[in-house]
Formats: sequence, C-alpha cells, structure tokens
Amino acid sequence: MPREFVSRTSLPGNQLAASAARKFVRAALAEWTTRDVWPVDGVSDRVVDDAVLVVNELVTNAVIHAGTTAEVLCRLDTLCEPCGLVIEVSDHHPARVIRNPVEMEREGREGGRGLQLVAAFSEEWGITYRRDLKTIWSRITVEPEGQPAADLPEGDRALQRDLRAAEILAPAPLRTYRRHDSDWISRGSLSFLAEASDLLAGQLDEDMVASLAGQLLVPRLADWCAVWLNPEGPESEPRLARVWHLSENRIDGLRMILEKDPPPFSTSAPVRPGATPWPWPVAAETFDPGGAALACPLIVGSRCHGTLLLGRTGLMHMPDEVIGLIEDFARRVALAIGTARQYARQAMISQVLQRGLLPATIASIPGVETAIVYEPTGADVVGGDFYDLFPAGDGRWCFALGDVQGNGPEAAAVTGLARPVMRLLAREGYGVAEVLDRLNRALADEAAAALGGEPPRFLSLLYGEIVPHCAGRGARCTLASAGHPLPLVLSAADGQVRAVAVPQILLGITDDARYASESFDLGPGDTLLCVTDGVTERRNGNRQFDDDDGLTTALSACAGLGASAVAERIRRAVHEYDAAPPDDDLALLVLQAQ
Repeated sequence: MPREFVSRTSLPGNQLAASAARKFVRAALAEWTTRDVWPVDGVSDRVVDDAVLVVNELVTNAVIHAGTTAEVLCRLDTLCEPCGLVIEVSDHHPARVIRNPVEMEREGREGGRGLQLVAAFSEEWGITYRRDLKTIWSRITVEPEGQPAADLPEGDRALQRDLRAAEILAPAPLRTYRRHDSDWISRGSLSFLAEASDLLAGQLDEDMVASLAGQLLVPRLADWCAVWLNPEGPESEPRLARVWHLSENRIDGLRMILEKDPPPFSTSAPVRPGATPWPWPVAAETFDPGGAALACPLIVGSRCHGTLLLGRTGLMHMPDEVIGLIEDFARRVALAIGTARQYARQAMISQVLQRGLLPATIASIPGVETAIVYEPTGADVVGGDFYDLFPAGDGRWCFALGDVQGNGPEAAAVTGLARPVMRLLAREGYGVAEVLDRLNRALADEAAAALGGEPPRFLSLLYGEIVPHCAGRGARCTLASAGHPLPLVLSAADGQVRAVAVPQILLGITDDARYASESFDLGPGDTLLCVTDGVTERRNGNRQFDDDDGLTTALSACAGLGASAVAERIRRAVHEYDAAPPDDDLALLVLQAQ
C-alpha cells in the first residue's frame, strides 16, 4: 500500500468534530485524485457520499459516547480486489464496549443506529480495542466512474483528475431526477442534511439563514429558490429576504416577478405543514420556460416564520423522494430562523436593559478631566459591571464603579437597585461610608428574601465623592472600596503610583457590616484610576494582568498623559495582554485634577 494514499487528522471531542471530519474526508479524496499516480480508475459520487456519511456517524459516536479527542484515518486499500477506502476513527475511551447494533435491535434495546448505518454502507467493518485506544473501522468498495483513465490521453487524464477533485470538494448538483438520483436521495441526502444542519445552526441572523438556504439548494436540488420571511412586528406583508438562481443574471428578474405574487400570509389561520405545488413564475426573456415549483412553509411549533419557494426547470412535477428531502431541509431552515429570531429578541432586550442601567449622561466636574471605558463581553447578555458619575449638591460630585456577581437579568436586578439607592442617599447628604452602610443593608435584605429561590448576588463597589478646590488647585477626594479592586493614584509630581483605599467586605453578604472611608487630595495633574476585575483579572495562561503589580506598572507608563489618553492606554494594554478576546466585562474610570 503506497504511503501517499493515507491521511490522518486529530479532532477535538466537541460538536464541531463531525463537520471537520466530513471536510477532511472530502479534501483527502480530492487531493489524491489530482496526483499523477492514481491506482484506481475513479471514485463515484456514491463512494464519496458513503465515506462522508460513515465518518460523520463514527465521529459523532465517538464525541457522544467517549468525549475524548478523535483520531481519524483515511486510507486507500489497493492490496485487495476490489480496491477499498478504509476509514478509521479512534477515541481514548476503550473501556466502553460497543454492542453489535443487530444484537441490540434483536433485543429491543435503543441505540446503535449510527453503527447500523455504518454497517449498511460498508463492505465490512469492525472494532479494535487497545490498552488506551478504541478504533472503529469501515471499508467501502471504491467503484469506478466513467471511462477508465488508462484509455484516455495523458492530457485528458489530468483534466479528469482535476475535475473529479473539484466535484468531490463540492458535490455534484442533482441536475435531473432520474432513477439513479433516487439512490443519491437515499444515500447522499443524509450527508447533505447533516452539512446543512451544521451550517444553519451556527447562524444567528435570519437574513444569513435565508442566504445559506439558497446556496445549499441551488444547484443541488433546484434551479432557483426564494425565501419569504413573515413579519414579527406590525408589518402586514411577508418580506422577500433572499432570491437565488443558477444564473446570476436572472436573479433580479426573478425577484421582480416573485414580489408581485407573495405567498399568502395570515397571523390567525393555521398553516398546513409540508410542501405544496406552486405556480411556475412565467416571464418572457427573463426567466426559464417552465418546470415544477414547490412552496414549503417554514414552521416551528405552531408558528410559521415564512415560506421557502423553489423550482426545477423541465419537470411536470417533483418526485416524492425529492419532496421529502426538501421538506426535511425546510424544517432545518425554519428551526434556524426561529433560533435567529429568538437570539435577536434577546439581544434587543439586553441592549435596552443595559442602556437603562447605565447613566444617560456623565456629569462634568469643574477642574477635573474625566474618562470612562465600558466594554461588556457580549451584546446579547446584560453585563454585571456598571458606572456612575453625578452631582450630589453642595459642590460635591459622586462617582461609582461596581461589579455584580455574574451577569444577565439577576445581575441587572442588583444594578437596578444599587444605582438609584446610591444616588438618593448621596443627594440626601449622606457621606461615603454611610451610603455603603445603607446600601449594604438593602442588598442584604434582598439576599435574605431570595433564600429558597435564586442564589443571592453580591456586589463589589468602589464609591466616592470629589470636591474641587477653588482656583483650580486640585480636588479633595473621599472614597471606599467594598470588595473591589483598589483604586490607584498617579502623582504628577514624582510619577509614583500608590493605592488609596483598603479592602473591605462585599456588599450584600451580611447586614451588620460597617464601612470606612478615607480622604486625600488630588494635586494638579494627579490621576485617579478606578477599574473592575475585568482589568485586573484579565488572563494569559495561568497569569493575570495585575500579577506582580501589572496595573501599577501600566499606570506608571502613563505619566504626562491626559485622562482620555490614560484610559485608552490602559484599555489597549488589557486587550493586548492576551490574543484571545476578554471573557469578562471591562470598565474603568479616570479622574484627573487640573
């Protein structure tokens, strides 16, 4: 067996492994067929589809039942007649014994259906157990396709290899519906639906789902298709989201025709599932002369998200097996659209809620330059970090930087309580320590009321007030830290950095906690930096950004910079600390006396 016809890969034991395995097998076959020394006459579409299906089932089996890294080997076996394609999938959980699917079915036991497919599509298959490895292998007979390569001129053989490689990487479309296409439907359709599910499931935008649906259908199953999306809001008509045609220069003409005759839409009448015949769109010189068309409602549960239209020229009607495949595909499209819409609704709710939890405006403090950076980790989840800067009367301005444990609606509820209570107490004239005392009791009461339900959410908070001195000679600052990263001051006089608070207990843990504040002067040019733990605990491997006083070092390098430049320098340093994006909300507040 020539070594050059062996390909190996290692895949992680997660939900992406099966998709990667299918691409790996297609790429291996495509690469082998382009070589000058090719030991077989050809590879049929049936062999390619069977190989993709087998590796999909074996890798899925390994991921679900073993959960370890999967090793995949694809090998061309020319030592036996006829030539065979051998696929091996190994996992590192040999203790799990595989039951024979035929025996399991005879015993009336569930499971083993994936191996039933492997057994059905393989010439032979088996399982090998080793001390730390279990391998399931399958051998598929390689059937020749077309004229034997040896009978062709050298130039034609090279062209045949190149064309076949392209066909393997992009499976040939189903151009007509004849007897041999029924075999494709029964075999290749399984791989088609599996690949379609992978592509559609990862999309969180309904228009992208519609676009992918068109590219998957044309030209494999249809010459043209269109996706109508039903409105979710007050709109009264469905929207033609995507039109796809085998000939791109006919897309605009087809869109104009379809827009004149949208599918029926009702918000009250139930829609019957399943594909139904649809009138062929006729227009001289802009569209195909005629054929068979279908309309498939995109239904999830009792809700219809839209309609999938498609057509094939030259047919009186669609065969039943093709209709069944299209209906299966439409169900996947409907599920993807429903998921995308649910995600969009959640993202919109989160954005509205996030805006409501943050101050609409930031107060301007006379003689103090201010800069704020706020970066939640995701637009679809309400962040746990918040900030505030507001006037409290009598020449005082109050500031806060908080971090609620966790995120989402529960964290938002804590923020929704903390900010207004904090503002109210400050404007009533309470000092920094008194504000924390009373806010702590309010949060502790809420935590006690939550016992037996959701776990309590604790709050770390840096809270303070600042009073500018007359004639622009700095400001007096009073603050306290409740379980929060300590604030730092960069001195303009000597460039030294010092912490200006002491650690105290988180808010909301116990109602009898008492907090203390400390006061200090910010001289002209001095900079106060307040951050959340999204800055200090930014990770790179086993290390954090603030290990070995990393934040102090970063702030020291900001000597001579204004407040906005300091904020940007620290933000950039946090992002550059690791190549991976931050996995926690990031917030920082900079106050610089003038």
